[in-house]
Amino acid sequence: MHGPSGGLRPAARTYVRTYVRTYAPKPREDRPVDLHDAWGPLPSRSRALLVPLFLLTAVVLPVWWVLLLAVFLVFLAFALVGEVLSLIPGFEKGFTKLLDSFWDRVEIWPRWCVTLLELRHEGDAGFYRARVDKKLTAWTRKEEAAQAARKAPPPGPYEVWLRDFRGVGAGYVVQAARGLGWELSHDRHSDPERVVRLRRLPVAA
Repeated sequence: MHGPSGGLRPAARTYVRTYVRTYAPKPREDRPVDLHDAWGPLPSRSRALLVPLFLLTAVVLPVWWVLLLAVFLVFLAFALVGEVLSLIPGFEKGFTKLLDSFWDRVEIWPRWCVTLLELRHEGDAGFYRARVDKKLTAWTRKEEAAQAARKAPPPGPYEVWLRDFRGVGAGYVVQAARGLGWELSHDRHSDPERVVRLRRLPVAA
């Protein structure tokens, strides 16, 4: 692997560069938002696409919410029965994992949804920036109020979904969050084209 001068041989250097490009975590949280980056703003959608999606949202979204409510009630009923089944070794842990996996994949607002506000503000970075800032500020105030009252902080989840950051990108969420004492969650994965999951940085004593 090492040549006479102690450096890496060309083949090894090529391997390292390929590995870093492929597997290095991204984005770096201190990196500026790049329009061509997966963590940058999504391309603006055309009016010809937005209008049909808006009409579809008005029809389908209420039905989707009713279905989610029905699924929730089924899980709730099963959880009540599960009090007995919890005597089975591993059942409770498996059921909790199933619930977490299900709700991680289900979106209350599907990515294709377009509301009237989003129809009017497509491509407006200022609109989406204000959305993100409002959400982060509200979370920060609740955390600070709980800390001042020496109470447990709100349990979360602290998730910023695509519909909130589409026009500015997930990278902006990370940058704005860091300025308020947040960072990417270490326990729950973030997807820059779907959701950014955050956690509060520990407060120095």
